[in-house]
Amino acid sequence: MKHFLRTTALALTCFAGAALAQAPTAAPEAAPLISRIKMATVGAPDIAKVEQWYAALGYKVREKSTVSAAHAASWGAPKTAGKPFILMYSEGSPDVNIRAVQTDSVPGYKAQTTLGWNAFEIIVDDLDKVYAMVKASPFKIIGEPKSLGGGFASIHAMQVVGPGEEVLYLTSEKGDRAKSNLPMPKSMVDRPFIFILAGHDVQALQDFYTAQFNLKAFGRFDGPVPQIAKAQGLPETQVFGLGLVRMRERGNNIELDGYPTSAKPRPHAEGQIPPGNSFVSLNVDNIGALKVKFITPPAALYGPKGMAASYVGPAGELGELIESPRP
Repeated sequence: MKHFLRTTALALTCFAGAALAQAPTAAPEAAPLISRIKMATVGAPDIAKVEQWYAALGYKVREKSTVSAAHAASWGAPKTAGKPFILMYSEGSPDVNIRAVQTDSVPGYKAQTTLGWNAFEIIVDDLDKVYAMVKASPFKIIGEPKSLGGGFASIHAMQVVGPGEEVLYLTSEKGDRAKSNLPMPKSMVDRPFIFILAGHDVQALQDFYTAQFNLKAFGRFDGPVPQIAKAQGLPETQVFGLGLVRMRERGNNIELDGYPTSAKPRPHAEGQIPPGNSFVSLNVDNIGALKVKFITPPAALYGPKGMAASYVGPAGELGELIESPRP
């Protein structure tokens, strides 16, 4: 979102420059091990409804099939095997997907009240036009379009809830897009670019993702989030801890939200993936070089070159890593 502060180089005299030339060169900062967002997975009892609703946003179906036993085991959800799924994409980013997997209903589950992944943020081109699209769709609007304010005033966003109790943030840059850290939209409703993760301790979440994957901490921007406060029965002025860690490619981030201790782990049907904003899939260059603890060892789950494995993070969140070397 904000650009990192630019540093100004000091002018050096010829003598000082010669002295510096003899000093050891500092090692370059290591790049994040996660390059970008590859896929967002929704758990929903009715994936035909998911297909219909997302079609209203311009998403198209690439594949319809059933979850393999190998995938289900990798996710730590063996009873997801054989469940139907659909794979959807936007015209702007056909290589980044939204996957919907059919799950059994979880009575009482309500969006933005539990720990784990609580929203997928999607870049859009013209938020006013998208707002009109959403109003004509079955999506439930929980946040009207508005500026984020402060240092993010040129960024405008709205929030909706989908058929699986998944939350989508629909976000647009209304300022100079060439200077923005948001990705450039290539269609009216394009691809997920931020995943929102909730835990009790923002610092613990940040420490995990910086230590395990070398993601870059952006800092803190704590403040009220009215739609989350409303979902949890809290005052709209409730301040939430908020942070951000950055992946390697522009605009690919994880937002870290600090939920109160009253927020509990995500309920789910026995042996199945979580409902709603279920889990995330992220690209890495070399899965074998990672030290994260996997649920099952990496396996070729996405074709001969698509090695993948999943982990459980500090908030109980499920994350899938897919090997795909990128520049």
